[in-house]
Amino acid sequence: MLSKCRYALLAGLLCGSVQAEQLTLERLHQEPSLSGPSLRQAEFSPDSQRVTYLKGAIDDAARLDLWQYLPATGESSLLVDSASLTGGEQQFSAEEQARRERQRVSSTGITRYSWHPDGQSLMFPLADKLWLFTPDAPESSRLRQLAEGNNATDVRFSSLGRFVSFVRDQNIFAVDVASGRVRQLTLDGGGDVSFGMAEFVAQEEMDRDTGYWWAPNDQFLAFAKVDESPIPMAQRYEQGKDGFNIVSQRYPFAGSNNAIVQIGVMDMLDGHVTWLDLGSEKDIYVARVNWLPDSRHITVQRQSRDQQTLDLLVFDILTGKPVPLLRETSNTWVNLHSDLRFISNGQQFIWASEKSGFKHLYLHDRDGKLIKPLTQGEWAVEALKAIDEVKQEIFFTAYKDSPLELHLYAVSMKDGQIRKLTTETGWHNVTVSEDGEYFLDLFSSPAQPPQLKLHDRSGNRLTYLLENAIDDSHPYAPYVLHDIQPTFGEIKAEDGQALFYRMYQPAVLEEGKKYPVIIDVYGGPHGARVNKAWDSRNGFWHKLMAQRGFVVFSLDNRGTNRRGVKFEAPIYQKMGVPEVVDQQAGVAFLRTLPFVDGERIGVFGWSYGGYMTLMSMMKAPQDFKVGVSVAPVTDWLLYDTHYTERYMGLPARNAEGYKNSNVLSHVDGLQGKLLLVHGMADDNVLFLHAAKLIDALQRKNKPFDLMLYPGSKHGIRGDDLRLHLFSLITRYFEQHLAVPKNAVVNESVAEALP
Repeated sequence: MLSKCRYALLAGLLCGSVQAEQLTLERLHQEPSLSGPSLRQAEFSPDSQRVTYLKGAIDDAARLDLWQYLPATGESSLLVDSASLTGGEQQFSAEEQARRERQRVSSTGITRYSWHPDGQSLMFPLADKLWLFTPDAPESSRLRQLAEGNNATDVRFSSLGRFVSFVRDQNIFAVDVASGRVRQLTLDGGGDVSFGMAEFVAQEEMDRDTGYWWAPNDQFLAFAKVDESPIPMAQRYEQGKDGFNIVSQRYPFAGSNNAIVQIGVMDMLDGHVTWLDLGSEKDIYVARVNWLPDSRHITVQRQSRDQQTLDLLVFDILTGKPVPLLRETSNTWVNLHSDLRFISNGQQFIWASEKSGFKHLYLHDRDGKLIKPLTQGEWAVEALKAIDEVKQEIFFTAYKDSPLELHLYAVSMKDGQIRKLTTETGWHNVTVSEDGEYFLDLFSSPAQPPQLKLHDRSGNRLTYLLENAIDDSHPYAPYVLHDIQPTFGEIKAEDGQALFYRMYQPAVLEEGKKYPVIIDVYGGPHGARVNKAWDSRNGFWHKLMAQRGFVVFSLDNRGTNRRGVKFEAPIYQKMGVPEVVDQQAGVAFLRTLPFVDGERIGVFGWSYGGYMTLMSMMKAPQDFKVGVSVAPVTDWLLYDTHYTERYMGLPARNAEGYKNSNVLSHVDGLQGKLLLVHGMADDNVLFLHAAKLIDALQRKNKPFDLMLYPGSKHGIRGDDLRLHLFSLITRYFEQHLAVPKNAVVNESVAEALP
C-alpha cells in the first residue's frame, strides 16, 4: 500500500492530508532530513544474535544513541541513551578532532562502538570515559566505566577481548578488562614521534586510520612508530570569526620528505619489542598490516614511493625477517585494498588484484603461489565481505551488473559459480555476519531513500530494520508531487570508452524553450558520482534547481573508479587534461538536446570538483560560462605526497606535467563568471591554494567573486553555513545563467544582476 500511495502522489493524487510543496533552500538544511531517518554503523554481534546500530536522538538527530534489534523476537530497543552520560557538550582532543575530520565525522554522542569478541558486551568511548555495556546483565550492572578516556583515540578491543586499547598523548595504552588496570605500553611518544597512530597521509589518502594491530592470541601487539621530523614544517593560518591561530604543521607536500614509519611487535608478557626489517629503502609506505592465525607471523604491505610496486611480506615475529609472498606492479600506480584474508588456518589466503585490468579475487597458498582466480571478467569487485569456510563460499560486493549499481554476490570456492544475493536495481551497501548466514542490506535507489533490511544467506528478506518508505509521515512526502527523478545514459569518450551521466531536468519542458545547464562535477580518482542510488549528496539541490528551470547534469569522466585500470589510467601524469576533455564531450552531448541552451552552461564542484571547475572554465571558456569552485586544489605541488604522486608521479620526474596540471598556468583563459569559495581553516586543501589563485587572478586583472568562511575546514560544516553557501551558489547561477543572452529583462531583474 505504501508504494501505491507513493505512485498516487507522483500522479498528483495526494494521500491523506499531505500538502504538495516546492523544495526550498531553507528546508534542504533543516531537520528532520528529507531523506528520512537513518541508522549508522549497523553490525552483527559476534554470535549473530543481535544487530546493533547508532540512531539519532528524537530531539537531536546529530546526537547518536546505541540501539539493538533481536532477530529472534523482531524487537528493537534503545540500549544506551548518550545524553545520560555526556553531562554536557563533548570535547575532543586535537588528535581526535583531526581523526574525525579525516573520517568526515560530524555527529556527537556515541559515534563508534565495538563488540567484545565473545558477543556478550560492547565498548564505546563517551564523555572522556571508556564504557563497557553488557546487554543481558542485570540493569544495575549493565554499564561499567572501564577507564578515564581523556584524549583517547582509536579505542578498541584486543582480538580475544582481554584488553581495551587506545592512543593518548602519542603513546599506546591498554586497559585490562577484568581488573580495570591501565598500562602504558609505549613511553617515548611526543613531539615529532608517535606510537600507534596512523600518519597524516595514511589517514587521509591510504584508508588506514590505525597504527596498531593485536595478534589473534592477545599476547602480541604490532604497532607503528612514526617519526615526522623529516617532513617540512609549514605554518597554516586558521582565521576564525574572533581571531586567528597560527598552526605549525608538518605537511608532506608533493615531492618533499615523508614520515619515517617503523613496525614493532611487542610481547605483552615482558614488553620486549621486535622491530620488523622493512628493507634498506626507508622512503616507503606501510599500507596494511595483517596477522596470520598462528600469532607467530604477520604480513606488511610495503608500497614504493612511486606507488608502482606493492610487496606483500610475511615476517616471523621472533626474528623480524621478511619473506616475500607476492608483488603487484604497474606502469601507472597500484591501488590499495583491504581484501587480504587468511583461511585454512593460515595455509591459504585470498588476495585482490587488478592484474587483469579489473579488480578480482584470487586464491593463493601459504607461500604466495597462485592456486586459482575466484572471480574474473570485465567488471570490478568492490570489496570482500565475508568467508564461510564450512560451506566454501566467499561473499563480495561488485559492479558485475553495471558500474551504476552495487550488489552482493557469493562465489563458490569449489566450482566458481556466482550467486547474486541482492536483486533490486540500485545501490546495496552490505554487512555480512561472520558465519555468512545473514546480511544487512543498506539499500537505496533514485526513488527510495536508504532503508536497512535483514536477509538470510539466500537473499530472502527477513525484516526491515528501517523501511523508510515515503508515506504520508515521511519528511519528503510534502514534496513528492513535484519530485523530479533523474535519467541516466552514456556517451563516448575520445578513446571509445563509455561515459555515464545522470541528468535532472524540469518536469515540464515548454515547447521551443531552451534551458540553462549546471554541470555538477567531481571528476577525481575514486570519485565516481553517477549511480542508481538515493542522491543525498547534492541530490535535493539538483531537484530544486530543476524545479527552478535548470538542467542539472553530472558525468563521470575517465580517471574515476569502478571501471577498471584502462578507465582510470588516462590521467596518469596529466591530471586536469582527459577529465576536461570528457566534460567537454558532455557539453557537446548537451548541445544536441533540443531543450538545452548550449550557450548557457555552468559548472560547479567541490575539492577535486572545484579543481575541475577551474580547469574547465580556463581551458574551455567557450563551453563553460559560469563556475562555482569550492575548496579547490590549484597547485598540485601544494597537495600531499601519497595522493598527488600516485597520479602525477614525482615532481622531479614530471615537471612539465605538474605545470600543465596547475590551475595557475591557465588563468589567462578565464572569460566567464567565477565564484571562488574556501574555508579559512582548511587543513586538507590549505587556504594557500585559494590565496595563490586570488593573487594570480588579480595580477591578470581577471574579475571574479569570492566567499570565505572563517573557522571552516574543508567540509564547511553546519546547517547554517551550508544554507548560506548553497543560497549563494543558487543566486549566482540564477543571476548569471538563468537569463538568456540578449534577452529583455524587467527592471527588478536587471537590478539584481551585478
